[in-house]
Amino acid sequence: MKTTGKSCVSQLSVDIIEGLPDYLAGKTRALIIGPYTTRQTIQEAARHPEARLEEAEGLAKAIHLEVAASLLLSLNTIRPATYLGKGKVEEIGELIEDQQVSVVSMDCQLTPVQQRNLEKAWGAKVIDRTALILEIFGERARTKEGALQVELAHLAYQKSRLVRSWTHLERQRGGFGFLGGPGETQIETDRRLIEERMRRIELDLDKVKRTRGLHRKKRRDIPYPVVALIGYTNAGKSTLFNRLTQSDVLAKDMLFATLDPTLREIRLPHGARALLSDTVGFISDLPTMLISAFRATLEEVTLADIILHVRDVSHEDSDAQSQDVAKILDELGLKIEDESKIIEVWNKIDALTGDELSALQLTAQGYGAGRRPMLVSSLTGLGLDELLTHIEKLLFKNRATLTLVVPPEDGEGLAWLYANTEVISRNNRKTGATKLTIRVGPERYDAVKKRFDCFEEVISES
Repeated sequence: MKTTGKSCVSQLSVDIIEGLPDYLAGKTRALIIGPYTTRQTIQEAARHPEARLEEAEGLAKAIHLEVAASLLLSLNTIRPATYLGKGKVEEIGELIEDQQVSVVSMDCQLTPVQQRNLEKAWGAKVIDRTALILEIFGERARTKEGALQVELAHLAYQKSRLVRSWTHLERQRGGFGFLGGPGETQIETDRRLIEERMRRIELDLDKVKRTRGLHRKKRRDIPYPVVALIGYTNAGKSTLFNRLTQSDVLAKDMLFATLDPTLREIRLPHGARALLSDTVGFISDLPTMLISAFRATLEEVTLADIILHVRDVSHEDSDAQSQDVAKILDELGLKIEDESKIIEVWNKIDALTGDELSALQLTAQGYGAGRRPMLVSSLTGLGLDELLTHIEKLLFKNRATLTLVVPPEDGEGLAWLYANTEVISRNNRKTGATKLTIRVGPERYDAVKKRFDCFEEVISES
């Protein structure tokens, strides 16, 4: 992309627009550093440092970086200039030269000054956890909405990088209009361009949000309940989604394999239909600005009839991952009011030993009857029949099952029942009348009762 004096677009702005940086083109040797402080929060303390570093490696591999080496560092204090102590910086510099590393991924949040100082000391590109996740998001977004959400998060991150330490952005442009004057510095121009682009994206996303609202209204008009999947990234949501819907959504042993939301129909044990929604996975230490771009998508979750919280119980930090999911929803203000509609799905039991599975089953039995988790393997299909039965039971516990006869001349009434209720079975009689067994929610029960006065029986489901 060429730049002109008129556009006043710096190289940084060009990088933002053009997408993935050069250092991610092809195989690049990377060093992964886990610099974790000894003074941790309660939630951080619940995590194993080795598992955190393994996750950082997984993030790097998700954008095809070749992990040359990984380091686990225990820090007492964080240095304002370089995050790490001087001795560690020098020691790592020798490792970088020895391993011919061109990218260093720090599993933490770096300030722009820290990033710049480390790059000067090591002679390599330095990225922090946020930048790495952003690159993954950018590579995985497939829909227009997903691309907009990623670009908004990317611009918000780049805006925070525009600081006085970037000397190439301090060049001044000439003034405009009659007054002249010093004009804008390049850093001010970039900030203004970024803010303008962010406003345009936010307007586009508002349109998407309104469209989603219309779609939700249409789905409410259709008598199909919605079941949504949430969970930590790589918990197996997409594999479970594919198993339940017989679809082929991308499902890999890879962090953030799914980014764009997907909706498919599922069949429940007694023939009822529901819509299953797959969503982006969550991850620890993710700044709210990154996930907030997906708020419109995640709002779908809180409005679902049933929420399946998928957990990878084979992971040593499964409990901490579960807390992260709740924390991110809370930070976004997406409170799930009715916790009784959440089903915990303990996935990947195929990866457990016999003793581990027995212990997990005992743990599950300790939960109350209404909150008992479902143990499944989305890979082998183990436990999925029980899960579907449980979903059906929860979905229809407040719905009535009615058996009625529609006279042959009431074709309009028959069509109305198909449009506004769930038809479980149909039997055409010799007289021309149609006997139907339907399931109806409390919001339409009175309408059915008013429209049809020929119930043969009414069964209330508990």
